[in-house]
Amino acid sequence: MVEAYLNQIVTAVPDHDIHRMFVARAPWLLKEGRQRALLKRMADRGQIEHRYSFLKPPGADEVGFDADGLFRRGAFPDTMTRMRLYERHAFTLAKRALDQLHLAEQKDAITHLIVTTCTGFYAPGIDLQVVEHYGLNPSVERTIVGFMGCYAAINALKLARHIVRSQPASKVVILNLELCTLHLQETDDLQRLLSFLIFADGCAASIVSAEPRGIELQSFHAAVVADSADQITWRIGGFGFDMVLLGCVPATVTKGLLSNVDAILNGHTHHDIRHWAIHPGGRTILDAVQRSVGIPDEKLRQSRDVLRRFGNMSSATIMFVLKEMMTPHTPAGQGCAMAFGPGLTAESMLFRTVGH
Repeated sequence: MVEAYLNQIVTAVPDHDIHRMFVARAPWLLKEGRQRALLKRMADRGQIEHRYSFLKPPGADEVGFDADGLFRRGAFPDTMTRMRLYERHAFTLAKRALDQLHLAEQKDAITHLIVTTCTGFYAPGIDLQVVEHYGLNPSVERTIVGFMGCYAAINALKLARHIVRSQPASKVVILNLELCTLHLQETDDLQRLLSFLIFADGCAASIVSAEPRGIELQSFHAAVVADSADQITWRIGGFGFDMVLLGCVPATVTKGLLSNVDAILNGHTHHDIRHWAIHPGGRTILDAVQRSVGIPDEKLRQSRDVLRRFGNMSSATIMFVLKEMMTPHTPAGQGCAMAFGPGLTAESMLFRTVGH
């Protein structure tokens, strides 16, 4: 049977680096001095230096969290306003990534389009905008993978592999787009506020086909950890999407990996894995995976670097990591990718880098 390959990945982020501004202003939302000090310590330990947003940061003499005054204390926007912002800005970021694929030059070869997003919705949606803007065939098969959170990109790759293996002439475009900063909440709950120190906006676009270059998509495995459904949740609220990300998640990830690692590696040992593409959900998530699986520091370099440079961009993030493994100097070898999200679910993929 024909195999499927991830041939190309391109990435894009918005213009505005908001991390330092947010770390400086987030304590305003907390009432207690001890909590403010703890927030600052946790930010310093988070190993994130940059996070990007479509929201322009405020000036030094302006209040709130954005230059337009949408996110100001006591008047954060409702969900309708946020969804209008998503519709206004999502395709702009999508084009920033998709333009790098030169879709217009290969538009007649594209047969499928898969979009993952969990931070906004509208219809007709971004999938149809892509088809129209780049002149793709209107009969292109379109699929939206929605509300699956940080592991959605692995589900998209799984679907693309199925498509190519069943229809070898297929050429699948995957778009992973998230505007996570859209859902900043006004809260004095320290644990909830800590989650906003991690998330950022970002987009990845990629092509999967039967052409044997890039990364061979070998197999996939999903594991749901029992009694953990309340630890990561993502629900539509009146003032944006409400996230719960409990502090016990790293321990649950450890528990889940210890009981599922053999199935994830599918006959390999961790010594066989040359490339580890671990979704950088946060420093503590990476630490938990590293300890439970026994990954050397050097083999988590790409994941930690993406966290440092971009933060957690939900479904787009694992693609940023995989892109780092598609450079000309990357040696061929066995790889394993993992991402985590609601469920609590660990989605994993075995792959092999084969070069260009």
